[in-house]
Amino acid sequence: MSKKRQLRSGFTTGTAAAAAVKGAVTLLLTGRCPKAVVIPFLTEGEVTIPLVFCEMQKDAAVVTVMKDGGDDPDITKHAIIGARVRFGEKDEITGGEGVGRVTRPGLEVPVGEPAINPGPQKMIGQSVEAVRFETGDERPLSIEIFVPDGKEMAKKTLNFRLGIEGGISILGTTGIERPLSHEAYEATVRSSIKVARAMGAESVVCTTGRRSERFAMAFFPAFDEARFVQIGDFFKSSMVTAGEQGTDVILSVFFGKAVKMAAGIPHTHAAKSDLNLRFLADLVAEMVDDKALVEKVAGSNSAREAFTHLAGPCPDVIARVGELAAESAKRFARESGKKIETRCIIIDFDGNVASDTAREAR
Repeated sequence: MSKKRQLRSGFTTGTAAAAAVKGAVTLLLTGRCPKAVVIPFLTEGEVTIPLVFCEMQKDAAVVTVMKDGGDDPDITKHAIIGARVRFGEKDEITGGEGVGRVTRPGLEVPVGEPAINPGPQKMIGQSVEAVRFETGDERPLSIEIFVPDGKEMAKKTLNFRLGIEGGISILGTTGIERPLSHEAYEATVRSSIKVARAMGAESVVCTTGRRSERFAMAFFPAFDEARFVQIGDFFKSSMVTAGEQGTDVILSVFFGKAVKMAAGIPHTHAAKSDLNLRFLADLVAEMVDDKALVEKVAGSNSAREAFTHLAGPCPDVIARVGELAAESAKRFARESGKKIETRCIIIDFDGNVASDTAREAR
């Protein structure tokens, strides 16, 4: 049997921006175009990045590089990231074409500033200082980061939810882009909850994907889009973040995810925590004196099948799953040191409300 191929890491948009800046500063201060530049990561190691374009345009040095995201399928995997550098009155970093601008509070970058996170800004600064050290030229530099296709790329992201408009974000905490990065997804969830809180939202609606979110939006038509957060499978970490922000949570999920949440599973991906139908069957046994129904639930192939056995005769079991899921959410949030209120809405497979802990409490 052949070994499974190890996924290849790449580098972030922030690393690409730092490389473009280093190439442009080198051109501006020395008059020569390097074929490639070496960029140290913020943790350890470095990467050599070839330049795609390098040219003086009037008083500015313009350089582009291609981002290599490795085996990560991110929309920016092969994006062209560029830098336009000229002498200025002071050192500054601005965002040009295709770089988004922050319009809502709660992110690491202030409102009104280009969406270039602190990590990339630090890498850009290090690139500038490296060339200055080699040349001895300390004149202040005006640096503009641009992404030619950034505006179109941004339409395929959820940046608009975070209040990032007009282009993509220049991201990266270490400079390395790891394939299918859990850290990146969790960072997006954290940012989403922080933005909602900074906008004054006392609660967020947490769903696990686009379909459950679409139904949730129909339940809460008056809510701003920023209040809806797709947490994916990251149940525990999302609840901890909500606790840290003091933000109440409304879970709006399908039955299968609700069962896993009720069981207290921190990460609800099927590959890591198979749906525990035995847990559900035990719950049915506690609440209903019907051995045949218990066996049907325990022998189900999926949560969907189990739901069909329960939806008609045992709505109380479905309601109890919602209560337990809300309790798990509250317990995870409490690990932040704060207490929040939680609610769970379980959606049936047609998008109707099968149970709602707020409704059951009345």
